[in-house]
Amino acid sequence: MQAQASYEQAKAELDAVLNSGWFAHAPGLAQFLSYVGSKCLEGQANHIKEYNIAVEALGRPADFDQKRDSIVRVEAHRLRKRLRQYYEGDGAGHALQILIPPGQYVPQFVYREDAPAVLTETADEEEIAQVAGANGHSLVAASVAESTVEPVTVEPIEDNRRLKPVFRWLAAVALVAAILAIWQLAPRGRSIASAGKPENVELPIIAPRAGEEIRILAGATTASYVDRFGNTWTADRYFHGGAVFSTPAGYRISGTQDPAIFQSRREGTFSYNIPLEPGTYEMHLYFAETLFGDGNIAGGGETYRIFDVSANGKTLTSGLDVVADAPGSNTADVKVYKNISPDRDGLLHLKFAPGIKEKPFLNAIEILPGIPDRLRPVRIVARATSVNTSGGLWSADRFFTGGQNVLRADPVKGTPDPDLYKGERFGNFSYTIPAVARGHYTVRLHFVESWFGPQKPAGGGAGDRIFDVHCNGMALVRNFDIFKEAGGSDRALEKVFRGIEANAQGKIVLSFVPVVNYACVNAIEVMDEGR
Repeated sequence: MQAQASYEQAKAELDAVLNSGWFAHAPGLAQFLSYVGSKCLEGQANHIKEYNIAVEALGRPADFDQKRDSIVRVEAHRLRKRLRQYYEGDGAGHALQILIPPGQYVPQFVYREDAPAVLTETADEEEIAQVAGANGHSLVAASVAESTVEPVTVEPIEDNRRLKPVFRWLAAVALVAAILAIWQLAPRGRSIASAGKPENVELPIIAPRAGEEIRILAGATTASYVDRFGNTWTADRYFHGGAVFSTPAGYRISGTQDPAIFQSRREGTFSYNIPLEPGTYEMHLYFAETLFGDGNIAGGGETYRIFDVSANGKTLTSGLDVVADAPGSNTADVKVYKNISPDRDGLLHLKFAPGIKEKPFLNAIEILPGIPDRLRPVRIVARATSVNTSGGLWSADRFFTGGQNVLRADPVKGTPDPDLYKGERFGNFSYTIPAVARGHYTVRLHFVESWFGPQKPAGGGAGDRIFDVHCNGMALVRNFDIFKEAGGSDRALEKVFRGIEANAQGKIVLSFVPVVNYACVNAIEVMDEGR
């Protein structure tokens, strides 16, 4: 009979695993484990279901269909593998282990000597078979996207000998025809790394459902990509004209934790005709200049590529120079546009046209349900996993440059949402948040002093951490001392700044500059004031 772990032991083990560093580059798995582990410890194991995990932990929309989307099963397999690796490595000496048996999502907290054979290779093979069988294709294919060709199900025939010869012949002909049809539809493996090749593949024009999010990797010809937030980006579609180029896998792109979004691009004079339901949308266009600029094959930099972007015949951006806008080559650049709507024909017509110099390009398109005359709120927590609060969803850390991330365990006072303050980015760092030029915004910064003060790791108190916060080069606050202003350690403190203007590139750049010891922040919120 297995011994039962106490709540405190199980909670300590869950925190130890999440803070071990084994999930630092797998935030989706960390969010998965944090969700199922917390629900289990809260006595809500009956809520740990595939749909709930997909929507509440992995960020899938409310209309998530587990029959069509295998993300939970795939991520569960990856999580079991990561847990096994952890307990074979750094966690080998732990008395308690967290196991998630194949075919289940409810975690078990068991002592090492009682750990079942679920972590063996045989169990993994059984799980792969379950996932593959449930989805009609391999685990690898499931982990990135559904096939563009519907799986063919062949019902078993009880006794083929009962078929008359002519029917057997007709069946064979039909089978060959089906194989040829699938072969013609299936994507061909080919390299797009060196030369641009015109693409004119016309995919079916099927309008996404109302409220559905659209993410397209421009130039990508293979299966889709799931980013660190659990969002699925499809291969290229709805385009006309242009050529496909790509950079080698692993090519360094600054300012993003998802460089794969910038690995391929469509280049030339091209357009997109994207079907949309009537309504208001917010669009994000992703760019990273990997041809021109320092260290790139064509050299140069600013002024070497300048082009225009329009939607439904109206200019969105004129004279876009990505190197200047980013700023820098090999640097992620996101342009945001509000009040995007389909044209009268139900299509959003995007056009990328040459401007002063060289050919336009694009790495990715993201279209989200929008708010009339406003951008969607940007809410960020300085941790690797997203947080649900009474005020809505706060995304995992993003848009940052520099600094280090750490999780704090001590409870925070003076806030209804203590989870906002568990993560901290510290050092000399900045956040570059995409916005709209000439827009006005309210910026809320959330702080807590978790390092300095009586009974804290570093001791001390007032005067031990002092820093400045700048926005687009202008000081928001100078000589800021969290401990002094909050009245002690572990006390939530919010600073609100209204009427903040985005810079000429449509960005809000928040810089945290040390004066004494390191600057820090726990969460950031940016709200469009709509004027």
